[in-house]
Amino acid sequence: MWPEIERARDENRRELVLTGPEISKRISENGLDSKIFSLIDLNYLSFTETCLTEVPDDVSKLINLQTLILHSNRIEKCSKKLTQLPKLKILDISTNFLEKLPEDLTNLAEIVTLNFSNNKLECFPILKTSSKLSVLDLSLNNLACFPDVCYEQLANLSEIKLHGNKIENIPNTIYILPSLKILDISGNQVKVLPGELADCHRLKELNLKSNPITDRRLFKLIEQCRTKQIIDYVKQHCSKTTPVQVTGANKSKKGKVKQKSESENEEDNNSSCKYCITVKPANNDFKIVIHNNVKSIREHIVCCILRNVSFSEELFKKFIQLQNKLHDSICEKRNSATIATHDFKKLGSGPLLYTSFPPRDFKIKPLNKTTEMTGAELFARLQTEANNLRKEKKRSTYSGVHKYLYLIEGKPAYPCLMNNQEEVISFPPITNSEISKIEMSTTEILIEVTSNVSQFVCKNVLSELLKDTAVLFDKNLEVCQVRILDQDGKLKVVFPSKVDLNFGKDSNVKCQFENVG
Repeated sequence: MWPEIERARDENRRELVLTGPEISKRISENGLDSKIFSLIDLNYLSFTETCLTEVPDDVSKLINLQTLILHSNRIEKCSKKLTQLPKLKILDISTNFLEKLPEDLTNLAEIVTLNFSNNKLECFPILKTSSKLSVLDLSLNNLACFPDVCYEQLANLSEIKLHGNKIENIPNTIYILPSLKILDISGNQVKVLPGELADCHRLKELNLKSNPITDRRLFKLIEQCRTKQIIDYVKQHCSKTTPVQVTGANKSKKGKVKQKSESENEEDNNSSCKYCITVKPANNDFKIVIHNNVKSIREHIVCCILRNVSFSEELFKKFIQLQNKLHDSICEKRNSATIATHDFKKLGSGPLLYTSFPPRDFKIKPLNKTTEMTGAELFARLQTEANNLRKEKKRSTYSGVHKYLYLIEGKPAYPCLMNNQEEVISFPPITNSEISKIEMSTTEILIEVTSNVSQFVCKNVLSELLKDTAVLFDKNLEVCQVRILDQDGKLKVVFPSKVDLNFGKDSNVKCQFENVG
């Protein structure tokens, strides 16, 4: 038995990470250790950067598996037994050699994220009943047709990535997806856009670059402009082939469609709102720079500053509890995103740097600790603490921050956020630093959300946190935008922008922007 599998069995672990040349060598010499499929209590399995060539049938025995990460292997075959995993939420088989997927993929009832990017897929099975699916990534394949996913049942599908395929048409049924916010179909063979694209009312990011669009004006807009201008052009100039359904509530007595002005819509949406989030423009003296070396580790980060905070003892406790609740829910136990909060006034002047280092090459003073230690030392200490606590309390699972150690186990580098004095203030997804710890006296909070899934996930989590915080504080919030730039000074994201914090007409929280471009 492989030592990692034996240790997971003996310690009754819920997570297992296997990666790198040593694992690959074992597989090439003796094959995959089948004992791995006896670990039926696993809820997280990561098998990356090996010579593994198939997802075997026995994977169906891991009935409690919620996350399966198989990127960067040599997988050519994916067993249909995979679709029998009843609790699977995240499936990543990107950067492999898959040419075909099981037709029963839609049976994954709990699936939230599917990533099959960078394979050799020429077709994709119908997805109709995976009602919880939120992110679908099929970039860098050989798809000739848009995936068959335009169904009302996929009410949560918000992000579709199809960059680098051979797709010629966007279906006119695209408007059926009510939550679609991000559509990347760049680098394909699309020539004409359907007018129905303008009916995707939540669409905030549309990437159509490097397609042979026949409409030259539209082609230039795509290369130069933002999503809103493109959608406006599509609305005015691209024809529709499906009738727009008009409900009785939108008709006048004469049967004509009654249109509301934007001001009327805004008034309707805001009339029932109890709380308001006021967004102020970004401070030009503060920014966050993303170093290129973190892109392969944990690429995505979104931040904002919460101002004029006033804590009571009870409110402070509930604010911490709110973050923990979101980590377990929308962040999917930190698998998709991690939240960190910092006392903004403790950060000092100058920009922050989001980067990565090998575990032994950076130091951090962890939250609630008095001594500084390397990333490797911190991991070792937390691992020892976890094992001692588990034995002391006679539990089969870890608790607190210890239950997230598997997310960094075996990683060659750790992500970190540093202040201008080159001090590490954040080590996602594990801990913050004592240096920037928020306290009851804190009045300005830098909120940081990072993810290895997508920027959309970061925005979604931070939006939810701000909405819940407004309700928790029982007052209007003042939020300042934060700009994120790459190493070359190019703006990556500013949050919140005018397309963010759209809580819907049924929410009791609204958002207004002051002097924001």
